[in-house]
Amino acid sequence: MKPVLSVNLTAEYQKGKSVLRDVAFEVAPGEILGLIGQSGSGKSTIVLSILRLLSMRGGASSGPVIFQGRDLSQLPERAMRPIRGKEIGFVSQSPATALNPSMRLGAHLTEAWRAHSTAPPDFASLLASVSLPNDTAFLRRYPTELSIGQGQRFLIAMGILHRPALLLTDEPTSALDVITQSEILKLFSKLRSDLNMAILYISHDLLSVANLCDRVVILHSGQVVETGPTADIFQRPQHAYTQALVAAIPSMPLK
Repeated sequence: MKPVLSVNLTAEYQKGKSVLRDVAFEVAPGEILGLIGQSGSGKSTIVLSILRLLSMRGGASSGPVIFQGRDLSQLPERAMRPIRGKEIGFVSQSPATALNPSMRLGAHLTEAWRAHSTAPPDFASLLASVSLPNDTAFLRRYPTELSIGQGQRFLIAMGILHRPALLLTDEPTSALDVITQSEILKLFSKLRSDLNMAILYISHDLLSVANLCDRVVILHSGQVVETGPTADIFQRPQHAYTQALVAAIPSMPLK
């Protein structure tokens, strides 16, 4: 089975500061791949490189980004626009920064829908799929009227609006309490099952990765230091950095 996504990325920002060095991994259809790295390791740079948006942050990337047989790194911008949002979805970590506070929720969905489709939308089913109210009153609300958990579910709804083959998530549970985080992880698992959607789950939260992902990529100082099935990574870590990460996971005290 051919991977949905296969990358080998090198990236740098202005003044030649290297951020990624030959970061290579693949995501299979219907797979949830976890990408673990501490702050500053290059996780967000990977997302921006895949979406061809790194230049907006003053950076540049090189290397193939093969998505469903096409090398995105070689496509002109006009060919990338139909891919972003429609074939590759994205979920950021903060509804507060990702959503326009002056726009109603319905306007957010309508604008994102019209960017890629002229067919009548079915927002009610979309919202129901992420356990949000699917009535008109909810769509008339503003982002500031949502709880953090509702806001994150709404971002996920935006990300899967066009049922993309690949969903990129960048620290999507970092701002959530543990109960809401658990609910969001269950939602990602359900979406994978219902839509056969491949998910790149980027996080520094090892426990969420262990509970959700099929395989794990460990990123350290802009390089991949270890890759493997989730059970192998957490039970038999090979690289010293991975061993240190696993050893730092707190154990539950016994009574």
